[in-house]
Amino acid sequence: MRRTTALVGTATLAAVLLSGCGGDDEPEDSGDTVTATPQPTGPSSPTTPGTGPSKPTGDNTPSTDDGPAKVVGTIATGLAAPWGLAFLPNGDAVVTERDTRRVLLLDAPSYDVRQVGLIDAAVSNGDTGGEAGLLGVAVSPDFGSDRTLFFYLSTAADNRIVKARLEGSRLGTPTVILDGIPVGGIHDGGRLAFGPDGYLYASTGETGDRDLAQDKGTLAGKILRITTDGEPAPGNPFPGSEIWSFGHRNVQGLAFDDADRLWASEFGDQTYDELNLIRPGENYGWPMVEGRGGTGGLIDPQVVWETDVASPSGLAWLDGHLWLASLRGERLWRIDVHGDHASHPVDFFVGKYGRMRTVVATPEGRLWVTTSNRDGRGDPAPGDDRILLIEP
Repeated sequence: MRRTTALVGTATLAAVLLSGCGGDDEPEDSGDTVTATPQPTGPSSPTTPGTGPSKPTGDNTPSTDDGPAKVVGTIATGLAAPWGLAFLPNGDAVVTERDTRRVLLLDAPSYDVRQVGLIDAAVSNGDTGGEAGLLGVAVSPDFGSDRTLFFYLSTAADNRIVKARLEGSRLGTPTVILDGIPVGGIHDGGRLAFGPDGYLYASTGETGDRDLAQDKGTLAGKILRITTDGEPAPGNPFPGSEIWSFGHRNVQGLAFDDADRLWASEFGDQTYDELNLIRPGENYGWPMVEGRGGTGGLIDPQVVWETDVASPSGLAWLDGHLWLASLRGERLWRIDVHGDHASHPVDFFVGKYGRMRTVVATPEGRLWVTTSNRDGRGDPAPGDDRILLIEP
């Protein structure tokens, strides 16, 4: 599954959508049923921004109400399906566009947008409702000395993770560190995040083949933990494997809190989307359970949402809260975190900016949120995606 080679050439990936499967913002209509009945702990469908449930079912943890989040500016406009977003140590930001395959650099403090690279090996079917393309980006913990960026991308043959050096205004030739991750028209995962331990975490999807999520012989439907050379990280729960956790449908959000706990946002099927606290070696239940099943040996989510108010993608940690960007729900969620317990989701900006894809905390303690209306599912015209500056 692994090789170290230079990426060359381009390829074409057909928009192969499995029968009955929707895009990354709407539930599938597969006709299948889960084997356990989930129990909701999140809101049903709040309609007013800033009004979530006062207390999810069975939860006695006090709510932390810091007032409403506000959009205080626009960082960039005219983008096309921005997917990955990460800050460099000097405050500049790197953005990937899923369908165009462009790597953009936003120079602080003006954040003027310029293209620094084009990853030719990435291929996309985003225009036809698919989810493949140039996806997540992560900045090396040693960027000051190695100038290295990491990318998750789809090719005609697989999903893979590559790295490349950023030298001035030019991105160098990408080198593959991990390939062979199954690729599909849907459920390609794609989020990258470095943990406090210095290792790279990556989320993958099960490509619409739900059985892959439980198969530890494949990297689909998993969260991976690897070294910067693409090897299984020391201390992984399954010897010789990149797998950190399994039983995932399609994780597109990863965030570490200030106690080094890993949280993940996950797309549900027809009933419940999920926020999970990730522990090594654990099984998160897909496809046997969607939402909270209370089934022995399977980990229940901390918070669930009905799919029409979430379809969660990006996830960020800031000052005691998790912030979750929603596609189909067209809103930003704030979730209280007390220790290893998440509760009290509250929503903002409902329907105002369309689909929200990625959320990242800035070094100054604000949030950047990208919209994802490029593919025609939202109101803004194609190419009118933007990055919003939010005061939390």
